[in-house]
Amino acid sequence: MTITQNKKTEFRELGLMDYEPAFDYQENLMKSIIDLKLKNRDRSDEEYEETPNYLLFVEHPHVYTLGKSGHEENMLANSEKLKEIDATFVKTNRGGDITYHGFGQIVGYPVLDLDNFKSDIFKYMRDLEEVIIKVIAEYGLKGERSEGETGVWLDVGKPYARKICAMGVKTSKWVTMHGFGLNVNTDLKYFEYIIPCGIKDKAVTSLERELERKFSDDEVYELKEKIKKHFCEVFEAELV
Repeated sequence: MTITQNKKTEFRELGLMDYEPAFDYQENLMKSIIDLKLKNRDRSDEEYEETPNYLLFVEHPHVYTLGKSGHEENMLANSEKLKEIDATFVKTNRGGDITYHGFGQIVGYPVLDLDNFKSDIFKYMRDLEEVIIKVIAEYGLKGERSEGETGVWLDVGKPYARKICAMGVKTSKWVTMHGFGLNVNTDLKYFEYIIPCGIKDKAVTSLERELERKFSDDEVYELKEKIKKHFCEVFEAELV
């Protein structure tokens, strides 16, 4: 069978959505892609159907998520404190440790069949980082990678190194879910209740803090357009 790569990626803006419904939304898309891949195994060239790809943008209310390899002791707030700060705690199936999602953060969930791109999870993670590095460069910020730590950082190797974008993914049959959380107008005090990603000696930052200004709704829209543009460049994708 001749397998073609479909780089068309459907963009969906989910708006404000609780974490668990967004998780279910991703899982359903992932399952539909995997089911199609399994069906294609027994199909002729004439019957073969291209697998779709999706890029989801969403904003979550205050939530802490713990990855499957994470340590619960990195959650510093008890149930009473969580209630006080109007936040929830969810164990999830992505890689990585604990992180925070909340208002003022752009969360991107690519649900991609990596067979349409490159079946290499290491390259996929580095490409996701590259997207954000290119985006924040447009605002005069030099994003970097920190060896052994995923995500996008500023001033790596210095005492004041800080993370501006966290990342964690899951793959099954080379189909991805989860993704990145870019801090824009994020209330950074919420990171004080966790050891972010289990890393004790590095801080967290946001575009608002680094640029010393809050992003308006129009500017957030422009920022999302820049993410989409660089996603297409890095992944050689076509958003539809």
